[in-house]
Amino acid sequence: MRIERATAVAEVQRAADLFDAPPLEAATRRFLSEPTHHLLLAYDDADRPVGMISGVETTHPDKGTEMLVYELGVAPVARLQGIGAALVEALAELARRNGCYGMWVATETDNKAALATYRRAGALEEMTFTLLSWDLVEDPGRA
Repeated sequence: MRIERATAVAEVQRAADLFDAPPLEAATRRFLSEPTHHLLLAYDDADRPVGMISGVETTHPDKGTEMLVYELGVAPVARLQGIGAALVEALAELARRNGCYGMWVATETDNKAALATYRRAGALEEMTFTLLSWDLVEDPGRA
């Protein structure tokens, strides 16, 4: 397995099955053009995309820069092989190189696979929190 940063829309489209929904071309272009947005793809020995992780660097005046793990996905046929943990570790290394002081992720409390993957990659549980969100558009496909 190899892990590489995605830099082209075609790479993301080739890995479309790893996302929750088909990648939107305009959103993909915008994401890839941002130097603080990162998308890493894992490829198997046959050069097929089998995993992805996206991260976004966020900076605050009194804290510095940290990495948000935005999304992690592994193809069903490639699960339980350490690909998810390897992707998390690769993103953490990229974050270190970029000067991030930390990295964090939020996931559902009943998502046992995600929790196991993040823990295996070295994450520690800090505390329970409540997530609040706003829907700012009626059709997410318009963004």
